[in-house]
Amino acid sequence: MNTNLPMQSASAQTIDTYSFPRHRLNLTQSDPSKTPLILIACGSFSPLTYLHLRMFEMAADFAKFNTDFEILGGYLSPVSSAYKKAGLAPAVHRLRMCELGVDQTSNWLMVDPWEAIQNEYVPTAQVLDHFEEEINKSLGGAERPDGTRAHVQIALLAGADLIQTMSTPGVWSEKDLDHILGRYGTFIIERTGTDIDDALANLQPYKDKIYVIQQLIQNNVSSTKIRLFLRREMSVQYLIPAPVIEYIEEHGLYEEDGASSIDGRGKGKDASAGPSGGEKTASKS
Repeated sequence: MNTNLPMQSASAQTIDTYSFPRHRLNLTQSDPSKTPLILIACGSFSPLTYLHLRMFEMAADFAKFNTDFEILGGYLSPVSSAYKKAGLAPAVHRLRMCELGVDQTSNWLMVDPWEAIQNEYVPTAQVLDHFEEEINKSLGGAERPDGTRAHVQIALLAGADLIQTMSTPGVWSEKDLDHILGRYGTFIIERTGTDIDDALANLQPYKDKIYVIQQLIQNNVSSTKIRLFLRREMSVQYLIPAPVIEYIEEHGLYEEDGASSIDGRGKGKDASAGPSGGEKTASKS
């Protein structure tokens, strides 16, 4: 796949200067018998963790061995600062951390700043519509080996906690739920402590559009836990990409007491404090 860097950094873009990132987008199919697929992960990414990146790799393996999809690309779409979620760093910082993590660890993932640079919160359904517009209308979808064009399936990539909120009455609007699951579909990465079966039981009309992916190697790293470690001046080395650690230190992010959270080696100054608390999830509907 194309590994050239984008012409303009995602974190440097504004609404007026926005351009859709396609520097690693492969819109040429190698297997015309399969349906071309692009995965979209929406979320806070405050900060980006290795699990966020692993989700794409797990989904790629699942699609390759268990579906009739051919993956052509993947995008991270950080939510805008208007989301007002606890622990949410400004969008410009989250975009840059995503860029740093993706550029140095992947040759097929990209960061789209469109959602993050909006002045108002954008529902997930509209974010997926944005990718549908850019990829299938503006770029014309994928090219088959014989030169004809194929519609690219856009799908949401998320953790199991998301599907749990989708199955809870009143959390998501019925219109958005039908739009996301009915039109686009979703790939769900299981997470320890989340009852997938109960969630799916309430989403039967969309069962053919929901792909549940088992974590063969469990990874329960979360941005919430990373922020907790940073506040307690504990090491987050090998939990998030090294360039992201450096960026957090450089800009003093996630420091409630104003103290440095990481020394030059990425190790917390006081590792005696043990972690506590749990993951708090929020729907982005």
